[in-house]
Amino acid sequence: MNTTADRLYELLPAIHRIRDAEQGYPLRELLAVIAGQVAAMEENLDQLYDDQFIETCAPWVAPYIGDLIGYRTLHGVVPNVASPRADVANTIRYRRRKGTASMLEQLARDVTGWPARAVEFFQLLGWTQNMNHLRTNAHYAPDLRNQERLQWRDTAFDTIAHTVDVRRISTGAARHNIPNIGLYLWRVNAFPLTRSPAVIDPDIGGGLRFRFNPLGVDMALYNTPETEEEISHLAEPRNVPMPLARRWLKAHLDDYYGPGKSLWLELDGNPPQLISHNNICICDLSDIKDGGGNVIAWAHQPTAGSGLVAIDPVLGRIAFADAPASTPLVSFHYGYTIAIGGGEYERGDSAVPVTPVQTVQGGAALQPALNTVQNGGTVEVLDSRSYVGTPSITVNAGKTVVLRAVNGARPLLAASGDITLSIGAEATLFLDGWVISGGTLMMAAFADTQPRYLVLRDCTLVPGPRSKGDGSPPQADDPGLVVSHAFAKVELERCITAPLRIAADAEVSLRECIVDASAQNLIAFRGPGTNALAPGGALTLESCTVIGKVHTQQLTLASDCLFVAALSTGGDAWKAPLWAERRQQGCVRFSWVPPGSRTPLRYHCQPEEGDQQTRPHFTSLRYSDPGYCQLRQSTSDKICRGAHDESEMGVLHGLYQPQRETNLRVRLEEYLRFGLEAGLIYGS
Repeated sequence: MNTTADRLYELLPAIHRIRDAEQGYPLRELLAVIAGQVAAMEENLDQLYDDQFIETCAPWVAPYIGDLIGYRTLHGVVPNVASPRADVANTIRYRRRKGTASMLEQLARDVTGWPARAVEFFQLLGWTQNMNHLRTNAHYAPDLRNQERLQWRDTAFDTIAHTVDVRRISTGAARHNIPNIGLYLWRVNAFPLTRSPAVIDPDIGGGLRFRFNPLGVDMALYNTPETEEEISHLAEPRNVPMPLARRWLKAHLDDYYGPGKSLWLELDGNPPQLISHNNICICDLSDIKDGGGNVIAWAHQPTAGSGLVAIDPVLGRIAFADAPASTPLVSFHYGYTIAIGGGEYERGDSAVPVTPVQTVQGGAALQPALNTVQNGGTVEVLDSRSYVGTPSITVNAGKTVVLRAVNGARPLLAASGDITLSIGAEATLFLDGWVISGGTLMMAAFADTQPRYLVLRDCTLVPGPRSKGDGSPPQADDPGLVVSHAFAKVELERCITAPLRIAADAEVSLRECIVDASAQNLIAFRGPGTNALAPGGALTLESCTVIGKVHTQQLTLASDCLFVAALSTGGDAWKAPLWAERRQQGCVRFSWVPPGSRTPLRYHCQPEEGDQQTRPHFTSLRYSDPGYCQLRQSTSDKICRGAHDESEMGVLHGLYQPQRETNLRVRLEEYLRFGLEAGLIYGS
């Protein structure tokens, strides 16, 4: 009997309980039925009480409480962006500080989920000074000796006086005028990479020069935002995710360098040895070239014997004065727009927990662990080290093998050749959380007709040319995955990948992925083999960005996608940039399709017939750039708001950026001071 039934039964006089016991407890059983209804009534009464308060009310009640205070409902986007409960709870707090810069900044952060900085541009106007009323903070001419102020010129942290611009700030054409308030928003996030081996520069000898990027290329280092402690505090550079500048980092090294901060260096060991900030110098490590344009050195190399370590945050380079005693380990932050591909972000538990579990760490060989799980199991990598080698992955028939990185790890598999996937009949291979470079995942054809299942989640198959073991020159559209088995089932989720080569009768499903052939006129998707015109397998895409031409046997579904493709100028053997053989099957909906494409039925796609202007414009299409595959503000709303739910097309669809912006504009109508006008300016 439950607690409520026991409580009711104890309220009865003892004589009735005795008689009830003599008759086999029929009364107690009746009270148990009544107790169920009493418990339901008590729960309902408790909920009615909780519904009086915004902190404890049911989700459906929040808009009704908001209606009592004149709350305007916002677009219902993802819960971590705009919560009606939090928005209603903050409404009174916002109104008490209505119109202040700190309030507007807090409003922008709460509504959009982006770091923000509010700037009152009228305070940056150059004033003609009255000798009887001097404004000492209103300087017209900048101090050219103050390098720190000069580096923030025309940014959110600009303190230099400007002349007036009478154009409206809402058009994006002007900023500095008396009625103008600017809200700077940062859409690029700072993602961490912890204790990754620094990559030695192969071109400049001496073993003194390294790069932060585990792929061995230059990259900008980012600041990890610090939480503002005071609600009245206006954001500073350390409070927003932005690239680290040399002069700023040098002047504020203690704020950014060290464990738990934006970056730090260690020497490998047990435990790793931290390089003290007293030995760190920030400088420009740009290339020094000879008369023939060949790189012969880096600028500002530390003097031998000084013990100094130079860091260039703009290029992501490291220069040691003396050869390090062990491998340098770098911990830093890099900029990117969305959590896809390999990364140290929360990915959730493995979809298919398979035992036994073999753990690997420290850059040890993967092959021994993979050999032990051929009959089913999991190989789990515990860190973000580089794993050099070209393993062969075997999964016996009917079994499941998982090769994954734990949450908070971003390992790199640096292969020197193709990685063979030997998957038995009805077997499944999961790859989760990996960055794979230097080789192609290869699934050969099998003699039987049994399906094989390959699933990649949160993985990066690094796009771009790669060196080959046979000495042949690298190609720009080297594939990341080749599947020759006609009955394979391939699924990619939240992945960045080089071109795909999939057998015509196979099935491929992609969700929130980037397929990058490095150029619009190169091939992103086709069949395997040397025939460049061979169609690939049946293709299903949801919220994807594809850079390069696509030739598929069947385009089963393409929803909320961007196909950034074009035929080569001067003649191209391809019939269309997006080419589906079976056009009587499948559907393309709410997507941008290159003109001249051969597709099945289209529904609400762009561009419309005769429209030559509507096309996507990107911040960058170069992998490793912070704005990779991010749409520019100049892109038409037909694309930026052209998805089925009025979000943007492409891989960033799930960020709901148009809804965030609309929500903020709705709120600004209420909270701006009379006569002022706000403009949204994207810092990234």
